[in-house]
Amino acid sequence: MRVMSIAMLALALAGAARAEVPLAERLDAALAPLFKTDAPGATVIVTKDGVPVFRKAYGLADVDKGAPLQPDMQLRLGSITKQFTAVAILMLVEQGKLSLKDDVTRLLPGFPAKDKGITVEHLLHHTAGIRNYTSMLSFALIEDKDHSVQQMIDFFKDEPLDFDPGQRWAYSNSGYFLLGAIIEQASGMRYADFIAQHIFEPLGMRDTAYEGHERSAKRRVEGYREGFFSGYKPAGKMSMTLPYAAGALVSTVDDLARWDAAISAGKLLQAESWQRAFTPCALPGGAKCAYGHGWTIGTLRGRRMAAHGGDIPGFNSQAIRLPDDKVFVAVLGNSNRNILNTDRVAFAAAAIAVGDPFPQPRAIPMAKLAMSAYAGTYRMAESGMRNISFDGGSLRFERKGRRPVGIRPYAVDKFFLEGSLATLDFQRGPDGAVIGFTLHGTSGDENAQRVFN
Repeated sequence: MRVMSIAMLALALAGAARAEVPLAERLDAALAPLFKTDAPGATVIVTKDGVPVFRKAYGLADVDKGAPLQPDMQLRLGSITKQFTAVAILMLVEQGKLSLKDDVTRLLPGFPAKDKGITVEHLLHHTAGIRNYTSMLSFALIEDKDHSVQQMIDFFKDEPLDFDPGQRWAYSNSGYFLLGAIIEQASGMRYADFIAQHIFEPLGMRDTAYEGHERSAKRRVEGYREGFFSGYKPAGKMSMTLPYAAGALVSTVDDLARWDAAISAGKLLQAESWQRAFTPCALPGGAKCAYGHGWTIGTLRGRRMAAHGGDIPGFNSQAIRLPDDKVFVAVLGNSNRNILNTDRVAFAAAAIAVGDPFPQPRAIPMAKLAMSAYAGTYRMAESGMRNISFDGGSLRFERKGRRPVGIRPYAVDKFFLEGSLATLDFQRGPDGAVIGFTLHGTSGDENAQRVFN
């Protein structure tokens, strides 16, 4: 009997070993279905304890030639650039060449004072109130033209402030453009040269550079735009003098993994400066701010997270740090139409890497009349208006200026946003009518009140 039990135990353990699918296989099984083999795709890396546990590319680098993406290819980062700009500023602070409390007009004398006291830290936190130049209608007229740093500052400097500095949070590329100019003013070096000499070269990030100032022979992958009827075409030209310190870097997922390893090891900056970089800003009245210095600070299913995405013509990106779990994920995509897919890939990979279940909850059927009850316009507590529309078949969640996202029910008054880890919990009033919702996102929770049916 005892021999029989040992044999059965051995068989059970062998079966359990076979059932334990390696992490790389689980990641590939979850991510591969999110890409098409005949379309642009993305490069992906996942590291744990600084060691790559998954590294793969999906989709095509060249649609016409059918050439596949390779994991070591170089792509545009877009706004992931901001964390490098922020670290460069903190390095100059440590060198005594500027202070976070310096008024912008002291460092950039040509910038109008506006009598409001805009500081370097306001720019880092997106709390300066400076109009976002990429949202200005006239920006489309200059996208393909080279500009000097001063010409671009002149483009937006006289716009009225959207709010008094330090009173609110609103994402603004203008602030990080000014930070690039401040780096040049304080260091006496071009922005491209400063970050190469003080960040990329010391860390061995040979394939990372301000586009047009590359130091390796690696050719950057071309980006694509997807037409509604014409398939994928090369993205329209954008001069990289426009995104500048807010979004003009190119890199590889391998170099981004080196960047994360350097951060984890406390390189480049003193511990106090790194802590400051990952501390969200404080706003009056306890208003929510989920942004540090170049990173969005939030949680991923209860775990501390620092992340940032990028969206630039032809490309999109997402990089996620889970410091307590020592997990890092980077996804670099080469199409303008799969930004939500890129986010989903990154957050899904991070969730799988820490052992959390994925994918999203299973959708449940719901009657059309019941679904139409959620349609309306909602005011978010911190981030503006949202519209939920019903087309007779499904519900769509929309923010002005962005593509609508489908939302699907998984329980009573509970929905998930397709292509993300975010969920919506709707609330009802005494009469049973929907009056608002809570968005559970990767940057925390945010409430919304229904203002129009």
